[in-house]
Amino acid sequence: MSSSGRRLPTLSSAQARAADALVGERFGIPIDWLMAAAGWQVARMCRGRTAVVCGRGNNGGDGLAAARHLYRWGRLQSVACIDPEALTGPAARQAEALRRLGIPIRTDLDLAGAQVAVDALLGTGLARAPEGRYAEWIRALNAATVRVVAVDLPSGLEADSGRAHDPAVEADLTLTLGLPKPGLLEADGPRLSGEVWVADIGVPFEAYAAQGVEVP
Repeated sequence: MSSSGRRLPTLSSAQARAADALVGERFGIPIDWLMAAAGWQVARMCRGRTAVVCGRGNNGGDGLAAARHLYRWGRLQSVACIDPEALTGPAARQAEALRRLGIPIRTDLDLAGAQVAVDALLGTGLARAPEGRYAEWIRALNAATVRVVAVDLPSGLEADSGRAHDPAVEADLTLTLGLPKPGLLEADGPRLSGEVWVADIGVPFEAYAAQGVEVP
């Protein structure tokens, strides 16, 4: 579960939200910085031409940050977002950075020419089955002949319980951010997550300790 071979503690969705809040409030680290770090880590896991598929939340922002790094490295095939106009906060700023680089953000899903797809549709806040275009895009990812890299956890999988909604992404690799989420180890998690790697994005260990989670 960790690149060092050591078993890491897990972080629930509530603990993850609380730790993220502390990062800015107590330690003065901008969430934008963590999002850029997450994007860099995701981009490192993508070998080949990559289509980045994003939702409206911070998980989508991580994907947009990954797209910027992939563009720099000559690996970006396309970027698609469910609703770019609905992005707010750090995710909106990641989208603006792409626009200033002249990188179009599509509102239709096109995986043509891609060897890898980044699943950045839904994150730890999921509590019900994906609907509408979220469901359509998840099914398209599962039907495509591309390697799927999920950001934090596969879209459609509940972070705490490991319960899979219908539909849920079937990832080849999951890059979970900061610390593993319990759902990756429970119920449907192992079946949907593929190979799991943990990415350090710079969250102070003190923010985890404040949630009762000690990192070895």
